[in-house]
Amino acid sequence: MKFTLSWLKQHLETTATLDQIVEALTRIGLEVEGVENPGEKLAAFKIAKVLSAERHPQADKLQVLSVDAGNGPLQVVCGAPNARAGLVGVFGAPGAYVPGLDVTLKLASIRGVESNGMMCSTRELELGEDHDGIIELPADAPIGTPYPDYAGLTDPVIDVAITPNRQDCMGVRGIARDLAAAGLGTLTPLTFNAFTSEGAGPDVRTEDTDGCPAFFAQTVTGVTNGESPEWMRRSLIAIGQKPISALVDITNYLMIDLGRPLHVYDRAKLSGGLVARKAKDGEQVVALNGKTYTLDATMTVIADDAAVHDIGGIMGGEHSGVSADTTDVLIECAYFDPDHIARTGQKLTLTSDARSRFERGVDPAFLEDGLAIATALVLHICGGTASEITRSGEPPLESRVIHYDPRLSADLGGLHVAPERQARTLLSLGFTIGAIKSADAFSDALFSTIEGKWPVTVPTWRRDVDGPADLVEEVVRIEGIDNIPSTPLPRMPGVAKPTATPEQKLERRARRAAAARGLDEAVTWSFLSDAEAAPFGGGAWTLANPISEDLKVMRPSLLPGLLAATGRNLKRGAQSVRLFEIGRRYLAEAERATLGVVLAGDRRPRGWRDGKAASFDAYDAKAEALALLAASGAPVDNLQVMGEAGDAWHPGQSGTLRLGPKTVLASFGMLHPSVLKAFDLDGAVAAVEVYLDAIPPKRATGFARPAYTPPALQAVRRDFAFLVPAALATDTLVRAVKGADKVAIVSARVFDVFTGAGVEDGHKSVAVEIVLQPTAKSFTDEELKAIADKVVAAAAKQGASLRV
Repeated sequence: MKFTLSWLKQHLETTATLDQIVEALTRIGLEVEGVENPGEKLAAFKIAKVLSAERHPQADKLQVLSVDAGNGPLQVVCGAPNARAGLVGVFGAPGAYVPGLDVTLKLASIRGVESNGMMCSTRELELGEDHDGIIELPADAPIGTPYPDYAGLTDPVIDVAITPNRQDCMGVRGIARDLAAAGLGTLTPLTFNAFTSEGAGPDVRTEDTDGCPAFFAQTVTGVTNGESPEWMRRSLIAIGQKPISALVDITNYLMIDLGRPLHVYDRAKLSGGLVARKAKDGEQVVALNGKTYTLDATMTVIADDAAVHDIGGIMGGEHSGVSADTTDVLIECAYFDPDHIARTGQKLTLTSDARSRFERGVDPAFLEDGLAIATALVLHICGGTASEITRSGEPPLESRVIHYDPRLSADLGGLHVAPERQARTLLSLGFTIGAIKSADAFSDALFSTIEGKWPVTVPTWRRDVDGPADLVEEVVRIEGIDNIPSTPLPRMPGVAKPTATPEQKLERRARRAAAARGLDEAVTWSFLSDAEAAPFGGGAWTLANPISEDLKVMRPSLLPGLLAATGRNLKRGAQSVRLFEIGRRYLAEAERATLGVVLAGDRRPRGWRDGKAASFDAYDAKAEALALLAASGAPVDNLQVMGEAGDAWHPGQSGTLRLGPKTVLASFGMLHPSVLKAFDLDGAVAAVEVYLDAIPPKRATGFARPAYTPPALQAVRRDFAFLVPAALATDTLVRAVKGADKVAIVSARVFDVFTGAGVEDGHKSVAVEIVLQPTAKSFTDEELKAIADKVVAAAAKQGASLRV
């Protein structure tokens, strides 16, 4: 939420500096996201007078002006229809940045005539939408003065992030109240010009007491809807609001100022009275944003006898909006149920400033005064005569009393605050304590009459305060969370007991192993768009109320987020990207702990020794998968390489690592070209997914490791060359050879694969080295021959024959 410093000071009488206010806002929980001075970007523009205006010799619609900005005449080419001798306007010299055009002015030649800058319009300076001509200032405006100084555009704009629970701070006055309670000044009384009412109030009623418990309205006849006053336009422009007309600007101003949304109808466009009711299934309304919305029976609308004119509490309708010709208006000030507003906004995917306030919960006790303030402003600015107020329904004004023990400040909040100071803080925030109604009414004598727990009445604008803990939060945040002393947690004597779960230990080992292998850790969103989830089978879970359409599907894989991060890095010039992430996949049956890896770009840069750069391939992915599984405690020697990993992976260049035919511990390989296209990636990309939850846990053997006992006898190595079908996976052959004698053979590996001369078509020669480890005594020749026979027989079962 944005507001100017001067706007804040309309509600807060203070001598605090801007820096002190900004520091206090963040200290009390209203985080300041930024402070900007709108005049800074216009500092180069000065007030100038047009001395003469002559027709351009080469263009009928251009003029050649002589402009004085305080340093003598300059020649400027201008196409504005209102440019003329004697006009005083705003001039930008070469070097000035024009925000509305996103250009920096420079000396130019326009149709052969030199131009030294430009005279500017309102839109070009982003001060409004008027682009029909250059800005016209009063004749006595001081020539050469910087325009921001003259126009009062040096008022700092403060941008505050309001958390969803602080509905009271969705208006400038609520923020001022918090600052006053924090000791930065005094909250000024809320006043408005008194006026008289004539005639009966408008015909309005509420039939939907659940969605719209209270509907108050008042009419004003004989209004003139022109431009709003300069002070109001300036305030709205400063915070990024577009001034429209006096009647519309008044409602927008009060919404920002007091957190009270209102709506103004043109009475001439209404047929009969207005009623707050449930919509009928299929009813439609064209909202003020120009879009047509189809409604259902769960939504609250404001309608007359002919049609729906308003999506209650969210956005008004286009057909009944005020215009320059409006003379009679109806001002609506209603209370809408927050839950109904939230559900309607979600269904229609429609957001607005009014919705953001109503769904948080506006002050239900501020209908009468809010309507009176709006009517007073309309009468003051637009003239006219006000009617009586029509009140339909009752706002929810039930008071909540919390019995509060001031000792909870220390017990729950960790900060000791004197009871009298706590009382003054709560009173300053609008709470009442027994008979004490305000901080001004506080006295030691009256305070001493309160015995036991304090009966604290919650103000109507604090829907978020529900119990004693909330009151502790109010006291502590005003005192300052930084004042809470640091208190070490008690520690049991002796050696600390381990607290990490086996799952946490597993993730820790995997994370350290990935980092040690040169991979960079990434943390990506658990939410994806439909388009990002689709290549990986789509998401099983979709959020009903996502913060964005791009963040609505719970990720079925870690790879989409890593691929998006990879793309960003490659497009910013990274030559080699090696990313990993440990997180959760959200599948239909459960959440699954997973480690994802993406390898893209150059595996090895070009160099004098190796020549061209080498890219990653499926073997690099397999190596990462095996290394990470080994570090995670998986029995990698027993794993099988099987099949392609799925539709997202490149056929023939991917696979899975399994413990048995059903237990998949990892998928690895190259990603399918269609996946890379979906993520706008060029070149091949290798990836790995290690399914940490599938790794079998280690057996509990205590903390002590067994002593290392190397074998007493030297190992024996034997080589075998087999002729095997070309389609046979070497992993299958190695596994068969190793299982030929599980006692004597401790390892087996392929050290050569050959095809070509001497090898028949459809076959390949695979050379395998086996390691035999004797235990009690060395192998005899007969024992070695018997083992070799077992190896050849095991290979033969896989279709292999010993090559001679």
